[in-house]
Amino acid sequence: MTLWISLKDLPAEGQDFTFTDQSLWTEPMQDFGVAGTIGTPLEANLYIVPQDEGFLVTGSMRGSVIIPCDSCVEDYEAAIETQFDSFEELTPADDVYADECRLRMVHKAPEFDAGGYLWEHFMLALPLRPVCSPGCKGLCPQCGANRNLGACDCGKEEGDPRLAVLRKLKLS
Repeated sequence: MTLWISLKDLPAEGQDFTFTDQSLWTEPMQDFGVAGTIGTPLEANLYIVPQDEGFLVTGSMRGSVIIPCDSCVEDYEAAIETQFDSFEELTPADDVYADECRLRMVHKAPEFDAGGYLWEHFMLALPLRPVCSPGCKGLCPQCGANRNLGACDCGKEEGDPRLAVLRKLKLS
């Protein structure tokens, strides 16, 4: 979701911005195919201070998302709690990377892409390998049963069937 905020009248001591609109996260989750939903509503705070040649941006985000476990595929609630800071530099319009910048000039006034910035930090706060618990047993590779709920009827795997003849080998 694109959310540009004007920094034209930003006071020299900086300004706080609070974001609680869940569509900031739910719309990009749908657009980019991120599995999950919002659990505890997300709230982000940004504090933006004007500097020479750019703006200092500090902030935090907290809430939770309900996402599938990588091992057992059951949904679980993952906490999102992160803090961040960066210096966002004003880039000339003719710069090769001007389209990728978080700051732009509109009618000689700076604007900050708060939506893109918050989405980036939301994605960085998600677990790399989401697992519902450290002891998650996952799914049975034979029948697909969730091993956290109990044992399945599948026999214990004996290893690679191509090596079965070697199991009967007797060394003397």
